[in-house]
Amino acid sequence: MPGPKKVKTLTRAEAEAIFERFHAIEPEPKGELDYVNAFTLLVAVVLSAQATDTGVNKATRALFELAPSPAAMVALGVERITELIRTIGLYRGKAKNVFALSQILIETHNGEVPAEREALEALPGVGRKTANVVLNIWFKQPTIAVDTHLFRVGNRTGLAPGATPLAVELALTKQVPERFMLHAHHWLILHGRYICKARKPECWRCPIAEWCRYEPKTPLPGRGLS
Repeated sequence: MPGPKKVKTLTRAEAEAIFERFHAIEPEPKGELDYVNAFTLLVAVVLSAQATDTGVNKATRALFELAPSPAAMVALGVERITELIRTIGLYRGKAKNVFALSQILIETHNGEVPAEREALEALPGVGRKTANVVLNIWFKQPTIAVDTHLFRVGNRTGLAPGATPLAVELALTKQVPERFMLHAHHWLILHGRYICKARKPECWRCPIAEWCRYEPKTPLPGRGLS
């Protein structure tokens, strides 16, 4: 991730106003990866590293029909898994990880996805971000998964400036009011994906522009800066 431009951190009151606004617009934000159970969610998130959710969903449609469980995934074998996900970036390594984590789930967790961070992060291909997504979406734990979108939004807006994903995550845990923690990372990821875009944020239609520290704000296309 590129080094963030330093901005002044928003106050707790400003942060609360931002999440109040997000909640008013979309009270129940959803992630965009397709899954049918805890296992397929875990696999989808592992496959989503350096790939788009749309691309992952196209590949996993057939994969999850054939292997919706660790046992079925192991039965497919690495070669078949590789064939099914070859349209996803880094597919060879990811196929090996999916096969290996499926084996571990069977051998160590009775075929179930564990609800503990330490156990999740011990699985091949699973880091802190992936564990946070699974804990949040499936187990309803108030975790924050910092991807490139959320990292950008946290720094650009002043909501949670930090030099690393972990720094942004820890800053957000202090900034986000408890009642909004469960959905916070979905609101921020979707905001970064569709409005606060990397190359040119669409400030003219941003619902939180009044609190955002980013300057100069991007004007409506066709209009110059005022």
